[in-house]
Amino acid sequence: MTMKPVAAIGSLAIVASVHAACYYYYYHLNKSKSEEKTKSNDTDEDNNAKIGITLPTWAIEYEKSLKDINFTTDEERMKVAIELSARNVQNNTGGPFGCAIFESKGTECKLFSIGINRVVPLNNSTLHGEMVAIQFAQQKLQSFSMMCCKSADTKYLMYSSCEPCAMCLGGTLWSGVSELVCAATKADAEAIGFNEGPVFEASYQQLMASGVVVKRNVLRKEGAAVLEAYGRSGVIYNSS
Repeated sequence: MTMKPVAAIGSLAIVASVHAACYYYYYHLNKSKSEEKTKSNDTDEDNNAKIGITLPTWAIEYEKSLKDINFTTDEERMKVAIELSARNVQNNTGGPFGCAIFESKGTECKLFSIGINRVVPLNNSTLHGEMVAIQFAQQKLQSFSMMCCKSADTKYLMYSSCEPCAMCLGGTLWSGVSELVCAATKADAEAIGFNEGPVFEASYQQLMASGVVVKRNVLRKEGAAVLEAYGRSGVIYNSS
């Protein structure tokens, strides 16, 4: 039977419509799968890129126990940093360095964040006590600098159980703290084998020129004692 021209055109139109519908369906199906795969890959990459900074349970509990105390002197505040360094060694959760940042508001000065050396446990050479305390403080403030929250009434004071190494001194400069107070010295740390890097008196002068008040040798004997004890059996983790 011979198909009439009009019928033939109609059949061709139907076939074309079916092909178009199939193409549309499979195109969007594949596109959707491709997007899901890409999204899945992005998620995997994001997870692989995450770096965690954690504190051991004892440190978290110690910080909580001090949250309501008003610290009135440099010595009281420094004792917190030194206690952190000592407990870090005792609990085998890092090196012999501790740091505490306090928020000073008018007549009140309370603990704001803490840091302990976590280099070896977390396989991260940047996790010195000062750097950890700075990062937790900035996370708490939701700001890359504590300078943004400073005022005539509010200041952030950093107490370190030992003078900062080259990295931490630079981090202190950019952190936005108002004061840096240290116990043990660079010489005390280097005496047990640590390499503190290129730290000079000019480094502290630059810090002070930027507006940071610097106090050194506050409870130095107590801070150095923690280093000396660690030096007898602890791991000295330099870059080489």
